[in-house]
Amino acid sequence: MLKILGAVPGAALATSAPLGAAAQVLQEPSAAPAAPTAYQPKVFNPHEWKTIQVLCDLMIPADQHNDGAVEAGVPQFIDDWLNFKGGDLAAQIQGGLTWLDLESNRLFQNDFADSTAAEQKQILDRIAYPQKAAAGDASTVAFFNRLRDLVVSGYYTSRVGFKALPYLGNEPQSEWDGCPAPVLAKLGLDKKDQKL
Repeated sequence: MLKILGAVPGAALATSAPLGAAAQVLQEPSAAPAAPTAYQPKVFNPHEWKTIQVLCDLMIPADQHNDGAVEAGVPQFIDDWLNFKGGDLAAQIQGGLTWLDLESNRLFQNDFADSTAAEQKQILDRIAYPQKAAAGDASTVAFFNRLRDLVVSGYYTSRVGFKALPYLGNEPQSEWDGCPAPVLAKLGLDKKDQKL
């Protein structure tokens, strides 16, 4: 079996091209790499894609220290995730995007993505806080919670989002006195509750 497997690469090379031609192909530089193409959404239509980008930017905007969710590639992450998961999740997200447009058109005569920041905030404030939301908005609140989870997950698992975290790594300790007192106080514990 080993003899057969060992002979296969040699046989394949012998039939493909003369050795000189194969070596020449390997040594010649290839043509300039193709320019990267713009991302083509798999799940979202162009209007939904625009709306997802607006929502990502509203949830995690760029600031003076870090890039935002759009720059981190979160819309692409969401599209890929929905393409992978499909089914109910994709239907829930796309249905929520449709609701945002319907509500925005009803209130402001514009699609959500084309509304002003204040108008967008007014609609999102209605569904962003589950404790304050009306019972009739329960399904839209669920959509927004799922979308927010996807945006945050996509952002903080990206290079951009990871750099935005204040985690500096483990710091060496010469000795360990247990959990710091302010943390214990916040947990409603004191030093004697610690077991070392």
